[in-house]
Amino acid sequence: MHTDEIESAEESGLGKGLKQRHMNLIALGGVIGAGLFVGSGVVIQSAGPGAVVSFAVGGVIMVLVMRMLSEMAVARPALGSFYVYARQAMGDRAGFTVGWLYWYFFVIVVAVEAVAGGRILQLWVPSVPLWVLSFGLLVVLTGTNMVSARSYGEFEYWFSSIKVIAITLFLAAGVLYLTGLWPHSEPGLSKLVAHGGFTPMGWGAVLAAVVPCIAFYTGAEIVTIAAAESAEPKAAVARAMKTIVLRVMTFYVGSIFVVVSVQYWNAKNVSVSPYAAVLGQLNVPGVETIMNIIVLTAVLSCLNSSLYTSSRMLFALTRNGDAPKFFTRLSKSGVPRKAIIAGTTVGYVSVIAAYTSPDLVFNFLVNSYGAVALFVYLAIAMSQVVLRRRLEREDPGSLTLKMWLFPGLSYATIAAMAAIILAMAFDPNTRNEFWLSIVTLVVTLIAYEIKVRMQRRGRGGETPTGGGTSPEASPAVSVPPAAVKVGASNPLDDPALALMSPSDLKTTATRRTSLMRHHKRPEATL
Repeated sequence: MHTDEIESAEESGLGKGLKQRHMNLIALGGVIGAGLFVGSGVVIQSAGPGAVVSFAVGGVIMVLVMRMLSEMAVARPALGSFYVYARQAMGDRAGFTVGWLYWYFFVIVVAVEAVAGGRILQLWVPSVPLWVLSFGLLVVLTGTNMVSARSYGEFEYWFSSIKVIAITLFLAAGVLYLTGLWPHSEPGLSKLVAHGGFTPMGWGAVLAAVVPCIAFYTGAEIVTIAAAESAEPKAAVARAMKTIVLRVMTFYVGSIFVVVSVQYWNAKNVSVSPYAAVLGQLNVPGVETIMNIIVLTAVLSCLNSSLYTSSRMLFALTRNGDAPKFFTRLSKSGVPRKAIIAGTTVGYVSVIAAYTSPDLVFNFLVNSYGAVALFVYLAIAMSQVVLRRRLEREDPGSLTLKMWLFPGLSYATIAAMAAIILAMAFDPNTRNEFWLSIVTLVVTLIAYEIKVRMQRRGRGGETPTGGGTSPEASPAVSVPPAAVKVGASNPLDDPALALMSPSDLKTTATRRTSLMRHHKRPEATL
């Protein structure tokens, strides 16, 4: 294993608590959110049985983006994953923007999921205020995340296991019903074309439904962030991404196919809770309780992962001077507790907003992150094109897992993501989210300019190295021991530098020479 494969995690001090079984379930269950069990009914109502195609198209686009990400993650595993890749491919501004947008996305998800979980719990304890229940969920899962990465991994392992088992049983029951092996079943696929045909609203509605479908797949990329705290990051990412096609097509497309085949697409209960509608059709007892438990599990899983992901992204931002160094401090178990508390604090403030101002403040927060994840996915795709060409020139041997049909399919994926984002601006149902997400993007870009000006002022007006990059903000690169020992023949013969731009190479060379001259310790982070 090359030094550059694990350098970021080792140099950062983060623990290695995530085992392969944790990584497998994080990857397997990461794309199964509460939205699949509840929100998919909205897509079915807008597209009819053709929603199967909508989810398939959205799934294909997401698979392509994740393939592009996995190519970079396997070639150069890095703390912060796509934040680092955007920074190396498109510059400091792009990296800063991607990192903070992603952090913002998940701290808002923390609030949304805490509120959703609290509302489910209120069904059983109606006398307890919503904010108390939401706060309780935040406290519990914040506590588990602050113990260790393994603690997060264990909780996510069991949450994901429950989700995967639930979906598997649902698919099995659906197949038995459609083949006539389920008691009192109605075999056949006639309901796919009943009530207006397969596309009752037309193919335009089916394509328009791809836009919300993409949002359901958010979370597939978390495994590349978690890989930094696994023993073998390259192997963990490679295994996870090899199964993504199966996961997407089985869990999403397969289950939506079962829904519209077992129950009429325009049935009222399908729009409310499509999976509960199917279980009701199958005469499964205690349907409401079963679905509440499954949805609560999905909510807790998402809340757990959101706290973990937002803290690791904030910690990664500090590595390059894009966030206050205050968040770099780690516990004895290698956990960035201050970064976790930051996400929890923002999440709880948002929960209070949901309780005190649901129609104004909380509504703004929810809408302001609607397209943010799509901006990040677009940046991932663009970064892959740049870094792929750089790696082919500098270190072709590192490309052990490649994007299919490069560069044509990469450009097609970029075009598809851009089209989906633009479609949000014209769709009445997503237009508000689009423009408020643009506001979020603009605020982040302004924050970057403020950061650059503050850094220049701190240097007495000097222009930061590399067109705005400070030495502290240079890409985190670990120097292999052989490269910094006095007398090393060529300290730049390092595959970890393959992704760096010429200006950053110049800065790194200068700093490495200084290290050798002053006999610094063998392992230093530049």
